[in-house]
This record gives sequence, structure tokens and C-alpha cells, in this order.
Amino acid sequence: MPIYIFKNTKTNEVEEKFLSMSEREEYLKDNPDIEQVPTPINIVGGVGGIKTDNGFNEVLSKISEAHPTSALASRHSRRTIKQVKTDNAINKHRKRQNAKRRNK
Repeated sequence: MPIYIFKNTKTNEVEEKFLSMSEREEYLKDNPDIEQVPTPINIVGGVGGIKTDNGFNEVLSKISEAHPTSALASRHSRRTIKQVKTDNAINKHRKRQNAKRRNK
């Protein structure tokens, strides 16, 4: 149930009420000298991000196994220590070769 802000047109008094929509309509009908003050919509989000379930993570790991050189594979694939060290050595070699080519 939302909080509504009402203004008394005779006294200019402003008050907040915690009502359901049907209660709000009834309150406005019963009190003709009260009008609702327009306010922006309050949108409340959750605390934190969306957590993916294990099924989706399994699909991502299968995709990363099928495409081992992709960016997805670097985040979601399960690799052995040997694979990690091999990839690090290859990347180090690529960086050195690219640096040599730029210096020529």
C-alpha cells in the first residue's frame, strides 16, 4: 500500500496517509475539501544485482568449453593450473612480439 499526500483546500494543511487505492478513493469521496497532491512514482529496486541460477552458469560453462579462446571462456570455464600457466605464457609472448613489431 502506498503513501498518499493530501492537501486540505480550506486550511492548506498537508498530510500523509498510508492507504490502499480503494481506501484512497473512498477517503476522497468522503472528504470533498481534500485533494490529492501529485507526487512522483516511487520505484523501489532490490538490494544488489540479479543472481543467476546454476543452470544458466552451466550453460555458460558449456559454451566456454566449446570456444576456449573467447572472452566468455576466460570468465566461466574451469581450467587446470597447467592451462592457466600456458595461457599466461602465450599472452606474455604475444605482448613481447607486439612490442617488438611496434618498435621497428
